[in-house]
Amino acid sequence: MVRIPAPAIALLALGSGGLVVTILLGITWAPDVNPSQWRAPAAYRIIFLHVPFAWTSFLAFGMLFLGSLRWYLRRTEHSWRLVQSGSDLGLLFGIGVITSGPIWGMAEWGVPWDWADLRLNTFALLTALALFIVMARRSQPDHDSTRDTIAAVGLFGFILVPITAVATTLYQKRHPGVVIIESEESGLDPAIRTVMILGFVSVTLLFIAFTIISDKLYSAEAEIESNLKALDEMKGGE
Repeated sequence: MVRIPAPAIALLALGSGGLVVTILLGITWAPDVNPSQWRAPAAYRIIFLHVPFAWTSFLAFGMLFLGSLRWYLRRTEHSWRLVQSGSDLGLLFGIGVITSGPIWGMAEWGVPWDWADLRLNTFALLTALALFIVMARRSQPDHDSTRDTIAAVGLFGFILVPITAVATTLYQKRHPGVVIIESEESGLDPAIRTVMILGFVSVTLLFIAFTIISDKLYSAEAEIESNLKALDEMKGGE
């Protein structure tokens, strides 16, 4: 039985509670936006989930990149666990982004997806990359050659992260511009900024908790597989 570390449980509770409060404040306390500037002004409230999900997905893809690089440099089990956790969490939060975004897009644009928008499509490719890595890990034999291929995909796929991050600035089609929450000159209502910050903190705490839990589970899995392999070798030597 795998024992989940107490810090992870605490972070999970704090993050979950904060996320619930974020949703409630986003619906009931955050002010309305100017209806003359938006086709569906109430739909903007989904940003309190959408933007933090995007932020944490970038953290996950950064973890995937770091794990892939460390795998080639050191070839340690810890490096591989970073690849595993990074791809899992990149897929999890990436799905959160590409499901919440089209909900807003359908309300505001009248269509859930704009295939001409650079940021939408590069982020979809990022999420597809995470899905590919997760499926490859689960369907292919766990050999060094398989890990090398997956790590290569993680390394080269990371180039999509900076492209996605600056896509709106370089090529703004329909996707709204970058949301700035730390500047008083950004024009963002203080109440909206407060809820956004709470959402960022809450989802980040969940990300850290999921990372700790994922690392613990994959570490236990590797230990079990190592013990089973050693047991098979002992039986074969009898």
